[in-house]
Amino acid sequence: MAKANTPAAVADEVIISKIYFIRGQKVMLDKDLAELYDVTTGNLNKAVKRNPKRFPDDFMFQLPNVFTEQGVAMLSGVLNSDRAIEVNIRIIRIFTKLQEMLLTHKDILLKLEQFEKQVTQNSEDIERIFTALKQY
Repeated sequence: MAKANTPAAVADEVIISKIYFIRGQKVMLDKDLAELYDVTTGNLNKAVKRNPKRFPDDFMFQLPNVFTEQGVAMLSGVLNSDRAIEVNIRIIRIFTKLQEMLLTHKDILLKLEQFEKQVTQNSEDIERIFTALKQY
């Protein structure tokens, strides 16, 4: 039986739409995380400032504050509401899914490259297919 004050679930698509690729890393903005955790951006940043040892440079950097995957995980230790816990779990699961998708994509590309090497060089149609596939 669910608790009466259980926070509403956040759709995976909403979380995914708030993940950006900046400076070569998957990150989330402080304002987006605050919205997901249902706290003000100011309170989220105050919690971070009170706990600087939990957020080294590879956990966050400033544009405004931008949190890497590890920084998002660390927020679970400084924001303790039911909403923050639930959202944090969802975000970490999505980061994990994204990593699995990237690994799968790399495996497929490696297999295609191996297959390409086995194909004769004279086949223009197959070369065009591989060129098109590599663009995606």
